[in-house]
Amino acid sequence: MTSEENEPKIFLARSTKPSAVRGRPWVFSNQIQFSADVRAIAPGTVVRLAEADGRLLGLYHFNPHSLIAARLLTRNHSRSIDFRYFKERIEKALALRERLFDRPFYRLVHGEGDFLPGLIVDRYGDTLVVQPNTAGMDAHKDLIIEALQSVLSPANIALISTGPARVLEGLEPLSEVPVGAIDGPVQLEENGLTYFGDITGGQKTGWFFDHRLNRAFVSRLSKGQDVLDLYTYAGAFALAAAQGGATSVTAVDRSESALTLANKAAEANGLADRVTTQTAEVFEYLQNDTRHYGVVVADPPAFAKTRKDVPSAMKGYEKLARLAVQRVAPDGLLCIASCSHHITAESFQEATSAGIRTGGRAARLIHSAAAGPDHPVHPLLPQTAYLKFLVYALD
Repeated sequence: MTSEENEPKIFLARSTKPSAVRGRPWVFSNQIQFSADVRAIAPGTVVRLAEADGRLLGLYHFNPHSLIAARLLTRNHSRSIDFRYFKERIEKALALRERLFDRPFYRLVHGEGDFLPGLIVDRYGDTLVVQPNTAGMDAHKDLIIEALQSVLSPANIALISTGPARVLEGLEPLSEVPVGAIDGPVQLEENGLTYFGDITGGQKTGWFFDHRLNRAFVSRLSKGQDVLDLYTYAGAFALAAAQGGATSVTAVDRSESALTLANKAAEANGLADRVTTQTAEVFEYLQNDTRHYGVVVADPPAFAKTRKDVPSAMKGYEKLARLAVQRVAPDGLLCIASCSHHITAESFQEATSAGIRTGGRAARLIHSAAAGPDHPVHPLLPQTAYLKFLVYALD
């Protein structure tokens, strides 16, 4: 639906103050007037949202079955959500990345941070991985592919969306390659290193560009140190540490296939003599390891995938910090991260600090960071500032 005549018009609930939603990227179901007709609107439909008195707020993707019922596309309610709309948004996202990076390896579209709610696009040279994580973006995926082809002419486009966000939208997992062919890991570049990402069988889109600057920071800390990289996945922090001059790097992950990619990257960069991989569950490994390291990096997957997971996630981060600091040598460093947007920066610092104390160590927080600039934060949506990265100097 792309014309104003065809787009359904829905209204804020009379109890909702327009100022509470105006310009904000999300409108929740309890902020909207629901009727039988509104509930019958197909998930992913473009709607015109209006205040209770009829004043239009803009065009939104609508899903009557989701807690986040409406997602802002544009405040210009006479705009059409068509090929031109997606092409212009993608062109703006590309222009920003080309100012930031010399090489075509980055997050090209970061959802609400690029005013394309629910859409993720990662770029691996001439291969693009698209995550349409909402009903609206799923409904428009053909237009999105067409726009990406127009802007970038990639050899390959993969549609990969299998996470919990898709489930919350009432969507089935998606894994297909509508453009080109992907028959194995893709090669990518980051901070002067070559890595390999598994697009079709790995985590998320196959790689995590968000830690690019944090990996560069760890690289500078690693010269002359023994380094332990926990949850290494495809060896990202491990190789950065080795590149920075680490004496040795031990990279731990439970996924053998991910460690195969880490080893392949170590060979490709001439660092295999200093990088050793271990297949293990991290908590079990920490309880059994007896070595001490000058730098320990812990970058776990999301401990809190939903709000109800927050209490157990806090305990998990505290336990991880407690076990990890016991492996840090005197005057060593602990680098620890959270990618759970349900966990605030303050809560994460509180949990990790508590773990360090119960682990019997004193610490100074010397660095805190977030995702890189190809993961822009929407100023009215704290959830887009999901990544937390802390570096503690221990006694």
